[in-house]
Amino acid sequence: MLPWTAVDPKVPDIPDDISRHVRDLGPLESPLIWWTLAAWGVVLLTVAVCLSHRRRLRRWSAAAAVCCLLLAGVTAVNSYVGFVRTGHDLGRLLQRGTGAINALGVLLDDGSTGTDGPGDARQPGGKDRAPRTDPSGMRIDQLNIADPAHGIPAGKTFVVLPPGYGAPANAGRRYPVVYLIHGYPYGGPEDWLTAGDAPTTLRMLIEQHVVAPMIVVSVDMTAGKPSQDWECLNVPRGPQLESYLSQTVVPTIDQQYRTVANRNGRALGGMSGGAFCALNVGLHHLDQFATLLSTLPYDSLTDDAGLLGGDQAALRANTPRTYLPTMPFPQPVAVMLAVGTGAPTDVATARRIASALQARGQEAAVHSEHGFNHTWHTARATLPYLLVFADQHFHR
Repeated sequence: MLPWTAVDPKVPDIPDDISRHVRDLGPLESPLIWWTLAAWGVVLLTVAVCLSHRRRLRRWSAAAAVCCLLLAGVTAVNSYVGFVRTGHDLGRLLQRGTGAINALGVLLDDGSTGTDGPGDARQPGGKDRAPRTDPSGMRIDQLNIADPAHGIPAGKTFVVLPPGYGAPANAGRRYPVVYLIHGYPYGGPEDWLTAGDAPTTLRMLIEQHVVAPMIVVSVDMTAGKPSQDWECLNVPRGPQLESYLSQTVVPTIDQQYRTVANRNGRALGGMSGGAFCALNVGLHHLDQFATLLSTLPYDSLTDDAGLLGGDQAALRANTPRTYLPTMPFPQPVAVMLAVGTGAPTDVATARRIASALQARGQEAAVHSEHGFNHTWHTARATLPYLLVFADQHFHR
């Protein structure tokens, strides 16, 4: 096994090849890209200076240098954050735009995580896609779960179905579900399919019999405004995201798929803002979730407290750091927190949350991934640990 650091012996081990896969950089994350672009930018700037007597060539060289340096900056940030790994990931990102940007995204999308919804769960306003199934038998559906009563417009929620889900031999089989929430702001449900690499990670874990087959659901919690840092809250005079997740999304998944439709068959997880969501909403709904999975966690709203309009009671009720030390637990919960050692604040926060849970008699484990920070690199590298932790509790 590859080395890992934990403060709790219940953190699971992961096979070496899976650990390597989730830690490896994708082709578009390579530092060589921005190093090369930066070098070309310097060369072109030098050429522009040397050609001061030839205005047209100087202008073209200077413009090309600026473009190279800008691209170097963008790709350097991506190399650090780990958001766009492959051409497919870039295509999915560009498809969030419109017009020519969207068309370029469609061109780059190789369909490796193509979606095909069950029945009427096709993409609104777009062409129906022919069914696409991974060679392993894995399928990814797209649902558009609108909830006007809670102020939520239609959005994209992705359902990753394990290999064998559609096989006649499994027609009576029910599957536990892991719900994953994206980060805020500018996050989206596609992120767990691309930057988080959830489909490939799940497939590898199942193929190597590390986990039993399960369903993974990447939920759209943007309320139609991905630029807003909603934190999955019930916002006064705004979207009621916590209610949407607990009262609409979970029942919809249970109705449309063969799920283990009780708290012992459900886990709620997320990264960064989604990790806060998983912790806060999960603790509010112990009747629905017996396992919580938080990577890059935090336990207070800080700058986003204004979403609650100054309501101090609501603020206390949505600040785990405040309510967790005295919270009653009518039903037990198991929590895993994952962090990168390069983000000391995350490490301290995870340990504080785990200690508070353990003081209330609840199971809590912390996994620290060496060398990563508060980025998608950490979320991707720790996802297999979270899924194995969930699996262990599904089948306990």
